[in-house]
Amino acid sequence: MPQPASGSGRPMQARTILCFGDSNTHGTCAMRTADDRRRHPREHRWPNVMAAALGPGWEVIAEGHPGRTAVFDDPIEGPHKNGQAALPALLESHRPLDLAIVLLGTNDLKARFNQSAHDIALGLRRLVLDILRCDSGPGGAAPRVLLVAPVCAQERGVLAETFAGAATKSAALPALLAAVATREAVHFADMNTVAEVDPVDGIHLSADAHAAMGAAMAQAVRDIFEE
Repeated sequence: MPQPASGSGRPMQARTILCFGDSNTHGTCAMRTADDRRRHPREHRWPNVMAAALGPGWEVIAEGHPGRTAVFDDPIEGPHKNGQAALPALLESHRPLDLAIVLLGTNDLKARFNQSAHDIALGLRRLVLDILRCDSGPGGAAPRVLLVAPVCAQERGVLAETFAGAATKSAALPALLAAVATREAVHFADMNTVAEVDPVDGIHLSADAHAAMGAAMAQAVRDIFEE
């Protein structure tokens, strides 16, 4: 990756961004059947759209795991879906990180977890605190954090039963996550301002939604580093 030159003429080190998310960071297409494993082309996934918009001087690492929760072991899909368990290794393996983007919460809406929107937001706060307490940023400090409210879920198609009751809880998450971001003095973005879920399954995103999110995320990143 080409690197911009500093004022002295020497190349500047690229800023590194970790995108810590679930299937919508992975690029999963709207599911038509329970075993549908289709994925959007690499260049259409929002982390890569964001990287292209940011241009040279940025390294964007997409760590999207389908089914990932914030803090819950999944009794059906397995304990490896627990984001909090995976996070420390990812922070260490990709350091130094300038920014960690946290885009989770959708899978925590599944009926099997029976969690309120309030408790889902507290789970995401737990991840924010874990990042703020780590030493995986530049110079052994913590990276900056961008907490993102996921696009609101709908109860549609093949995933309707899995996400029964999710629509109402999902609609409450953006305000709750904004409050978490304010409380912990981290950055916040709400993707509901630019995108909607694909009505085929009510959870995943179309290529157009990925494009809109990638552009919005790029602007959010620019705003953070221009402060």
